[in-house]
Amino acid sequence: MYKQFGISQNLLDLAEKVENTIQEEFKQVNKICEYNSLKVLNAFQKYNISDIHFNSTTGYGYSDIGRDTIEKVFAEVLDTQDSLVRSQFISGTHALTVALFAFLRPGDTFLSISGKPYDTLDEVIGIVDNPSSLKAHNVEYEQIDMLKDDFNYEEIKKRVEKNDIKLIEIQRSRGYSLRKSITLDKIEKVINTIRSVNKNVIIMVDNCYGEMIETIEPTSLGADIIVGSLIKNLGGGIAPNGAYIAGKKELVNLAAERLTAPGLGKEVGPTLGINKQILQGLYMAPTVVASSLKTAIFASKLLEELGYSSSPKYNEKRSDIVQTITFNNEQKLIKFCQGIQMGSPIDSNSIPEPWDMPGYTDKVIMAAGAFTQGSSIELSCDAPIRPPYTAFLQGGLTYEYGKLGVLKAVQNMS
Repeated sequence: MYKQFGISQNLLDLAEKVENTIQEEFKQVNKICEYNSLKVLNAFQKYNISDIHFNSTTGYGYSDIGRDTIEKVFAEVLDTQDSLVRSQFISGTHALTVALFAFLRPGDTFLSISGKPYDTLDEVIGIVDNPSSLKAHNVEYEQIDMLKDDFNYEEIKKRVEKNDIKLIEIQRSRGYSLRKSITLDKIEKVINTIRSVNKNVIIMVDNCYGEMIETIEPTSLGADIIVGSLIKNLGGGIAPNGAYIAGKKELVNLAAERLTAPGLGKEVGPTLGINKQILQGLYMAPTVVASSLKTAIFASKLLEELGYSSSPKYNEKRSDIVQTITFNNEQKLIKFCQGIQMGSPIDSNSIPEPWDMPGYTDKVIMAAGAFTQGSSIELSCDAPIRPPYTAFLQGGLTYEYGKLGVLKAVQNMS
């Protein structure tokens, strides 16, 4: 079967050696998975989830008991006062945009302390001109770059103590930058630094790719609001779309009124039959995130053995499901991404090519043979076509499928 799949015996032998090396890392992932599974199960039982919560609403979506209970369950799991979990969110970028426009007003200043956010927010912020941007609404943007892989604590403290910043944004994942993703201990330290000089600024964490990597979320450490996508970690590969905003109740309400309308807020929003998938996705999320982490650990060690630079290293602490591999060669990068597509269950015969994707400044190649379009909790790999030609690998609904996809990608480079 491996031969039919196009995997050489030499590569299989190397994979076996790698798996023997990474068993301790897998054990730690399993421990976190079990704890997070208990947390989710407790939330389901606390709110007595039953098949009545799977029911659907249409039109305005008034009195949707399933939707309202889902938001209580998410708030419990994420350790927040409230949450907004909606299929009306198109993506994580959309949820972040709703949050930013909900919390910021003309004349306010928005500060990113983890460098420039993900490329798709360039036009939202106004880094790239757009008449609908925050900048066009007279919201000022500033950023403080990270010092290697940690916050510039002194610069942040000095800037924030002036008390003229309305919102601070932290992007937990690396996006398309080459810095490491931000661990929760660093997030806790920077939140404490901020609060030592400013009690009122809103601290928002872009939590995409980071949920259930550890046993707590940034809101347990003092973040006011977190935002993420349901076609990433918390959707468990089952939710077909949607995103969440979770945190302090008054902020969640502001976000709800931005998503719907003032005076309507969380009271409207038809679920159109999605409740069961959202609940089942959250139920499966700890296991699926664990599978994604194991896939990333395996890929990191395998590619390192083959002479490529990977980050994080297989035995490093992780804060998200993203694994980078730097090829320093455009064609090897493209071949690797194309190999991931070949190892996918959907559209495995398609060959991704770099293209000018909306929202990105460089050509981008995206490999994702996924059941849900754009789902990056399913095995996927994407990259901007620019030096040093780094691939961003993430996902894997099961470790076995993730491993096979990585093997196919490596074989395709040979």
